[in-house]
Amino acid sequence: MHRKTLKVVVTAGPTREFLDPVRFLSNPSTGKMGFAVAAEAARRGHEVVLVAGPVSLPTPKGVRRVDVVSARDMMRETALAAAVADALVATAAVADWRPARCAKAKLKKRDMKPVLRLARNPDVLKSVKCPLKVGFAAETGGDFVAEAARKCREKKLEFVVANDVTEKGSGFGTDTNRVAFVFHDGRVERLPLMPKAGVARRIVREIEKATVLRRGVGRRDALP
Repeated sequence: MHRKTLKVVVTAGPTREFLDPVRFLSNPSTGKMGFAVAAEAARRGHEVVLVAGPVSLPTPKGVRRVDVVSARDMMRETALAAAVADALVATAAVADWRPARCAKAKLKKRDMKPVLRLARNPDVLKSVKCPLKVGFAAETGGDFVAEAARKCREKKLEFVVANDVTEKGSGFGTDTNRVAFVFHDGRVERLPLMPKAGVARRIVREIEKATVLRRGVGRRDALP
């Protein structure tokens, strides 16, 4: 079966939320999973926009890259790209909070207070409009599948890719991942530990299958 060329938006990496020009809140995300998804989607002939936080990775071949820094930057650029896209894959580790105020000059130690006042960042995945959305749930123990299912329901996602980042070979910066696919219809598929490129291949193919099913033709196993 011939697969339709899709317009896919992928978010990747961390965001940085500045307290002053030299200090910020962030996380250890390297962007490897998102870049792997973007590379695989482009390899399969899709049009890809990659909205990337601050990472040190080369742009995959055939991908249009948009670099951002903060969660609000990512929200703006993702919304613009997703407005004309078929699918959004949100792998980015977007900061939930930011300093309520960013000082224009470096804050001196003597002037800093021990309590940091925060403001909530926009929920990029929940807020951005796109026909098909895929989320990620990076957890640290517990029932990460149940948490992914909750996220899938609340944010109206096609599926969520969930993992425990404390597990060996499955954390930030690794070249491998052990994930579970949690679908909107309640199905759960646990994958073995594999290279992130392999996980990316499964993600892109699931998006292709979901697109076929939404058009009302074909079977879930119809695509190569």
